[in-house]
Formats: sequence, C-alpha cells, structure tokens
Amino acid sequence: MKHLTLFTLLFSMITLGNIAVHVDGHPAMKPTFLFTARDEIAADKVSGQGALKFRVLHTRAHFPPEVVAAIDKAHGGFDVDRRPGRGETYFALPDVGIIQISADLKTTRLIETPPALKAANAHYTTVWTATDGTPYLSFPANDVGKVWTTTLDGELVHTLEAPDALTDFQGQVVNTYFSEGGQFVPTGVTHINGMLYVTTGYSKLDYILGAKITSLEPFAAAWHPLAFGGKGDEPGQFGTGHHITVPAGTNRLDIADRANAEVERYSPDGTYLETLPLIKGSFPCSIDYEEGYAVVACLYGPDRNKGAPLYILEGNNLVSTIMPKEELGVETFQHLHGAVLRQIDGRFYIIAQSWNPGDIVILEQVQ
Repeated sequence: MKHLTLFTLLFSMITLGNIAVHVDGHPAMKPTFLFTARDEIAADKVSGQGALKFRVLHTRAHFPPEVVAAIDKAHGGFDVDRRPGRGETYFALPDVGIIQISADLKTTRLIETPPALKAANAHYTTVWTATDGTPYLSFPANDVGKVWTTTLDGELVHTLEAPDALTDFQGQVVNTYFSEGGQFVPTGVTHINGMLYVTTGYSKLDYILGAKITSLEPFAAAWHPLAFGGKGDEPGQFGTGHHITVPAGTNRLDIADRANAEVERYSPDGTYLETLPLIKGSFPCSIDYEEGYAVVACLYGPDRNKGAPLYILEGNNLVSTIMPKEELGVETFQHLHGAVLRQIDGRFYIIAQSWNPGDIVILEQVQ
C-alpha cells in the first residue's frame, strides 16, 4: 500500500441560512452545513488490522439537524458519484429526503426531494450514468413497492411501478408470483448499459428483475423479461438478495446475499459467474468497492453478542475487520446496514449506517 498522507478536518459548524449555495454548479435547495472538528467519541480507540485500522471521525452530531432528528429511522445506505473529478456521497431518509455529503467530506446539504420519495423509505441509493453521460439517482422503496429515479438535484424523472399480472418475465415462477398478487418489495437497484437491475430479497420471490430504459428525453423505462436468481442456498440463489452494485470498471453485478453470507456475482444477461463466500453468520447487507478494496456492512457478526462488523476486502481476501460498537464505542451500531469506502489524499474513509436503531458514522484510516 502506498504511503498515506495526514488528512484532518478542522471546521466550525455554520448554517448558511436560506441562501442558495452553489456546489459544483448545482443550486443547493437547502442550507449547506460544514462539519466540525473530529468527534471526541472514542477518539483514542482504533479498530481493524494491519494498515487498515480506523477510528471515528464524525458521528450524527455533525449532520444537519433534520438528519439528526430522523436518523433513528434509517433503513438504507449510500452510493458515491465516482465519475472523474466528483466523489459526492448520496443517501436518503424518510421525512428528510435526499442528502449529499461533499467529495471532501467537509460539507453536507439537503436536496429538495419529491414528496412521495421523501415520505417513503429509500432502501439504498444508486448513482449511475446514462449512455449519454447524464448522471441519475435511483431509490428502491421497499415499503411502497416503487423505484424512483431523479436527477442529482432531486428532480423526479421516472417512477418504476410494481409488475402486474400482465408483465411477462422469463421463468414461470416469476410470472406466477405476480399473477397471484405477490408483493413487489425492491431492496436494491443498479444500472448497466441502459438496464436497471432490481433485487427483491424482502419477498418470497427473491429474484433480480430487469427494467429497460427506453428513452432519456423524456425518461422512460419498462419491465424487461430478464429475471434470474431465486430463493435458495444453491450457487446463484439468494437467502435474501439485498444490496446490488457494479464494481467500477466492470460489467459485473455483485449482490449481497444476506442469509447465505455470500456475494453472488452475475453478468448483465443473468449468467451466474461465481460466489464470494464470507464468514458464516455475518449476514452481509451491502458491498462497495474503491481502488481495489471493498467494504462489506453486516447485519450480524458470527458472535451475536458483539456488534456487527465491517469487513475490508483486498480483492477477494478479508484483510481487516472493524467493530464500530465493540471496539470504537459507537453503541448504536449493533446492526450494520450499509457502508461505502472512500479514498481521499491516500487515506481511506468509511461512511456507515446502522439499523434498528438507525445511525450514521464516518470513520477514517489511521497510520
């Protein structure tokens, strides 16, 4: 690993009132907030192994008051705009809407959000780029059975409704499920080459369903026959198909298979590729990649008497285990639900979210 430079955040929290603040050319619809200096919680505690040890940088206290008030209800996760020169992190909370953390982790802002999306639970967030280069955000709402797509400034461009009895998917299992009134419960969404891929792990179906983007001006998408996976414990099946992502530089779908403690990998046409096994009993909720590394947020750890772990992978190998509750003293992190990995000035950062209760923390790598 290359030499890591010192990176600290020393800012005072201020509110810019109701002034419209421009961030990278995008008008901020709500105030922008600066993070304060390092949080004092467990400032002397470190968790992890080797060069990948982490400590607490920021807790919920450094987010806007709207986020602090609603974070207990958090049941989702993050995604990062990894286009060259960007790096903003996005997530959403019920009754708050879309939130952006700046690329340097120094500021956060609330984005004006469509009322229906703001009222629902965005069970993960995906940043993706269309074939014409336009960036979008997509949000699977597990509580209302919809997938919303917006611009980065929160303008609603499309709502993908639940399949119905007339939707024709590959495989009789899927068609029968919806023809008999089976519930559509999206848990994750991602994009490759004009296709949206939606996981349904909170339902008995547990297939990945495809939706084809048919137009960008105006934005339009419709369900595609593609459907693959299914509930089970065989290779390529899901115990609970939860979060789905595309590792940068690939056309591969990686799905966190929670109950089976695995990451299932598929090609865009639904061909099963391989299974990455994780530690049994870990219940991986999400996986995110950065610079040859990955972070896995787990609902449980193998020892349920302890808080859940964050696993750091180098390639396919586990190289560090971070315990936010047991070793860093963040008591709300009994269960993890989502995390992303960032590298800034040669140092890694983790933005993580817990569930039941929901909470948020930013960790930084120590030397």
